[in-house]
Amino acid sequence: MTDNAAAPHPLDLADPATDPFAVAEAAASVIRERTGVETHHVALVLGSGWGQTGDLVGETLTEIDNTDVPGFGKAAVAGHSGMMRSVAIGDTGRRALVFGTRTHFYEGRGVRAVVHGVRTAAALGCRTIVLTNGCGGLHEDWLPGTPVLIRDHINLTAHSPIEGANFVDLTDVYTPRLRDLAREVDADLQEGVYVQFRGPHYETPAEVQMAKVLGGDLVGMSTSLETIAARQSGMDVLGISLVTNPAAGISKTPLNHEEVLEAGKAAAERCGRLLAAVVAKI
Repeated sequence: MTDNAAAPHPLDLADPATDPFAVAEAAASVIRERTGVETHHVALVLGSGWGQTGDLVGETLTEIDNTDVPGFGKAAVAGHSGMMRSVAIGDTGRRALVFGTRTHFYEGRGVRAVVHGVRTAAALGCRTIVLTNGCGGLHEDWLPGTPVLIRDHINLTAHSPIEGANFVDLTDVYTPRLRDLAREVDADLQEGVYVQFRGPHYETPAEVQMAKVLGGDLVGMSTSLETIAARQSGMDVLGISLVTNPAAGISKTPLNHEEVLEAGKAAAERCGRLLAAVVAKI
């Protein structure tokens, strides 16, 4: 290394020599200091269309800018918030850690950055994580604004957040007990298989049909890598997709991100009350 070359930051997730779990511990330490509590119990990741729902989960006691916490960056997607919040879960004395955004694989920051929020939540003591997203639906009767429980996923990113010979069982990757809890709150909830593509471009009609042949019901650009990391850390996972648009080829209407945001706004109250009730039951 020359004198002019910058040494890698000791908490740089992109540096292969850095332990990503050590970065998560460092991030958890900052959150503990800022919130004044040692432990959080449930984590929520709010995807496209879910941003307003965090207000209904409980009272926000602390807000932290992502850029103040090791390993986190600014929100890269319109409609996402670059803040994380410590939220009181009713009067139970329990706390939820609510992430207003996530790092997507298509941002090019690597898989470690994608799952850093999950690992930070685990380091804070969260034993359950709720992962939400906005997605394309493969069924014509799943209209925009429909929340769908994820019962399984197909990871088409060709990557995994797990490094080394660590063989994690993904048989019940989305915890059945949590899906049952969600249906206690809303008995009309459908469930399906989520297919993660790399993005950031939307899927072609042929790719959507391929996903359907493989057994998919929903297509999107997040969630499965985070779910794998959560299971590696021993966390229970509840995945909920908000159908924001029919997937390419299902409808003749061209896809656009504004449509995703509008569908989320229209469904915000139902989704927020669903999440608040489920979190209270967990």
